[in-house]
Amino acid sequence: MTLPEMLPVLPDQDFRKVLCVVAHPDDVEYGTSSAVAKWTSQGVEVAYLLLTRGEAGMPTPPEETARIRRAEQEAACEAVGVSNLEVLEHPDGVLQSSLDLRRDIARTIRSFQPDVVVTGSWEVEFVAGLNQADHRVAGMAALDAIRDADNPWVFPELRDQGLEPWKVRWFLVGGHTQPTHGVDVTGEPLARGVRSLEAHRDYLGAIEGHPPPSAFIPAIAAMGGQRIGTEHAVLFRAWDFSAPPAALRAAAANRT
Repeated sequence: MTLPEMLPVLPDQDFRKVLCVVAHPDDVEYGTSSAVAKWTSQGVEVAYLLLTRGEAGMPTPPEETARIRRAEQEAACEAVGVSNLEVLEHPDGVLQSSLDLRRDIARTIRSFQPDVVVTGSWEVEFVAGLNQADHRVAGMAALDAIRDADNPWVFPELRDQGLEPWKVRWFLVGGHTQPTHGVDVTGEPLARGVRSLEAHRDYLGAIEGHPPPSAFIPAIAAMGGQRIGTEHAVLFRAWDFSAPPAALRAAAANRT
């Protein structure tokens, strides 16, 4: 059997601000929040941008569900040291790729000015199986909005609001089938990540047969740890926009 390729540790020592862009309450908590706990423990400021209120995710009426999930997300944020939570009101379950969605994300990028944006995979089939429609839309919209945020001629109305263009350096995608880097979350970061998912008590309780976070989050992180030679890790596919494009790096390597 061929062993999986070993991956490098993500060079996150210079991270200053991280913005996590996801579709629903709880999306960050399925693994990524352990990396968030690691970053906040190092003094990194992390903000969450949720594109929907998650109102279609439980059997209770939508407005009640939205209130429940907002409170649970606030508790999840507290578990990993995040105090900046923004929840938009795009419709849950039928999130659409639109200019309005891209503008909303670009607005937050320009306002928060992160050097790192994190989102989930937009692959149809990702590490957990077949991906949900809102997740796919959120990932692609985050990618597009990073470029929008840096372009002075896209959404000029944002400049009228005093929000100047902002360039993001790193783009990280969690749950991708082809990760490139890992973050060591062994110990307290993993424990805090587990607690962040446990904070979604009512939501998880409404999912029949959902395993306890204390069982499956460490198991997933252990598989990630094997890829970077540590006990537990969160894996990402990472792009560094300050690096030369891959084609140029390959051409340079061929000339040497």
